[in-house]
Amino acid sequence: MSKLAEFKALEAQIEEHKQRLAALQGDEGLKKEIEFESKLRKLLGEYNYSLRNVIDLLDPSAGTGRKAAPAKQARRERALKRYKNPNTGEVIETKGGNHKVLKAWKEEHGAETVESWVQ
Repeated sequence: MSKLAEFKALEAQIEEHKQRLAALQGDEGLKKEIEFESKLRKLLGEYNYSLRNVIDLLDPSAGTGRKAAPAKQARRERALKRYKNPNTGEVIETKGGNHKVLKAWKEEHGAETVESWVQ
């Protein structure tokens, strides 16, 4: 990208952000949130409280004894599948699809056909 093209793209982005900023500045919901935050911070300062103190006050269980993240559950083990080729009588057992003979069968006969051979 040339420097001129990059410059014009950045200018366009700046203009878009300016428009979004102007739209937000006129938003009544944003004004209410800003007013609430400023009043809340003033009140917290007046009583020498922090947000953590307020959270502890309103919900003691969410305080300093934060709940630990649940331990990751182990992935369940894949089931063993037995495939029997009706043409040759050959049987293979596998837990996954990364089996050399199984792949060869699927290429030769089609995946749906081979899956119908599961016992």
